[in-house]
Order: sequence, then structure tokens, then C-alpha cells
Amino acid sequence: MYSGNFSLWCDFLERDFIDGEFRELINDGVFNGATSNPAIFKNAILNSPAYKESKDKFSKKSSKELYEILATQDIRVAADIMLKNYVDGDDGFVSLEVDPNLSDNSEATFKEGKRLYSTIGMPNVMIKVPATKRGYEAMSELIKKGINVNATLIFSPDQTAECLEAFKEGTKAFKKRFVKANLPKAVISIFVSRFDRMLDEKMKKNGLEAGKIGILNATKCYHMIQEANLENTRALFASTGVKGDEFKKSYYVDELMFKNCINTAPLDTIKEFIKGEKVLKEPTSLKEIDAFFKSVKDTKIDLKGAYKELLDDGLKQFVVAFDDILKALK
Repeated sequence: MYSGNFSLWCDFLERDFIDGEFRELINDGVFNGATSNPAIFKNAILNSPAYKESKDKFSKKSSKELYEILATQDIRVAADIMLKNYVDGDDGFVSLEVDPNLSDNSEATFKEGKRLYSTIGMPNVMIKVPATKRGYEAMSELIKKGINVNATLIFSPDQTAECLEAFKEGTKAFKKRFVKANLPKAVISIFVSRFDRMLDEKMKKNGLEAGKIGILNATKCYHMIQEANLENTRALFASTGVKGDEFKKSYYVDELMFKNCINTAPLDTIKEFIKGEKVLKEPTSLKEIDAFFKSVKDTKIDLKGAYKELLDDGLKQFVVAFDDILKALK
């Protein structure tokens, strides 16, 4: 793959794609993992004819049961294609998110995550859990049970710290129970481009550079993860697609190509990225990042408000997409 333990994952799954181009790109070493979310599955399940046969076969199931059958079938096939990567220590993970309507219920999130992981029955599956107060508790319990976790919708350093603590506690409990077992893996998915889409106009009006706040915020979270030095936990940069023409399609992948991290990107972003030179970057220092955020604070841009709004909006988008799938499958 790429140098310095940098990994590239594909932020897209759909049945025909998995059966065709996905397999080819994995075999060619273009990417070595995959992620999904309710919005991705909504577009796939509702718009692709590839799901018609399964929909007809299981039409008497409840809408949520039918969704889970369709989604877990896709995840299982993708996991099987990437099993060699996993066995070789070259990632090979694929993520499936729990019902985002459960984000305020730690026990229900944990139970659903455990059930989905068991249903798929592959070791290289990650259960995706939104980074909410109750989500942290579920993450810790899943890790404790040996289940890989993708903590999603991270926007702030505070969320990053909470995820690190959850993984630390879960890993400690797992090690105590299973002394010689391989540790479950965890990633902390830091969202990037949504910051810039929200704040770039304000940044420009205050004489600050566009396309920077998301990257430097993510870099700060990356430094926290690196300093925590949890052997089974890495930073994953998400929301790395570019909207509009101001930046090249691979901008957020190029700028966040750090050692010991993952970037999950849409397919068109990946295809742009692999055209260029792939060189690891040295992350901006914490001193420079702190100076940058001081200049942002001096402009009266409300960062804490932005963190909350982005998380609330991200949760809402996932809930709406999930509920739209269930309504359409009734």
C-alpha cells in the first residue's frame, strides 16, 4: 500500500460495485478498507436495481429486518473480499453503523452492535457508533467484548478525548479477560470538510485562509490520538470529499496524508488522489495550530457552537437517511 502506515479506505458501498470494481481496486492495492453510513446505504438500496431480488425474497420481513439483511449481505461480501488484507495485517476492515436513532441509549447501541457483528460473522468488520455521551459507553463495551469499533461523527477535540478514554477502558478490560488474544481495533473518525463548508465564508470575511479550519482541527485531534499511543487505535479522516471547484478533488486526502492514519474518501476523490504523487506530510505542529485557533477566536467565530451544530446536523442526517430507508422498505 502507501508508505508510513498511511491507509486509504473507500467511503462507498453498493452491491454491483462490490461485485465488480471494488474487488479490482482491492486487488490492485488502491485502497485497503471501506466505510458505509446510513446515507450511503440509502442511495444504494433505494436506487440500485441490484437489491430487487433480495427485497422480493424477504418482502414479508419488517422494514428494519429487511434493511439489516440487505446491509449485512453487502458488508459480509466486502469483508470476505478484504479478508486477505486483514490476515496480512493490511487493514481490510469494513464498517457498518448501528441505527442512529439509538444514539442516546448506550445499552441498545451495544446490543445492536454486538448482534450485527455476530450476524455478519467476519473478524474484519467494524461496528460504527456515533460519538455521543451514550455512544462512548457503548464503544467501550464493544471493545471489551472484542468487537472492532469505528467511532464516527467526531468534530471536536473533546469528542476525541472521550473516544480515547472509552477505548482505553474497553481495551484494559479486554486484556484482563483475554490475556493473549489479539486486540480489537478502533478508529476515531474525524470529520473534515464539513467544517470548511460551514465556516469558510466567515473565515474569508475576517481575512483568514479558506480550506484550513477543518484540516487544522482534524490535525489537532490526530496529535491527541498519536500522543495517547493506544496500540489498537488510529485516527481516521472522514468527510474528505470536495464540494465545488475551489479545491482539487483530492485536497483533503493530500493535506492529511500523515503516518499511522487512515483516510476514507468517496470513489471520485480516490481516483483523483491516485493520479498524483503520494508523499507523507508532516502534520502542522500543535503550537502553530493553537496560534491559528487563537486568530479564529479573535474574530468571534463561535467554534464551540460550530462543534455542536455539526454534530447535531450529522446525527440528524443519519437519522433521516435511516428512517427514509425504513419507510421505503415498508
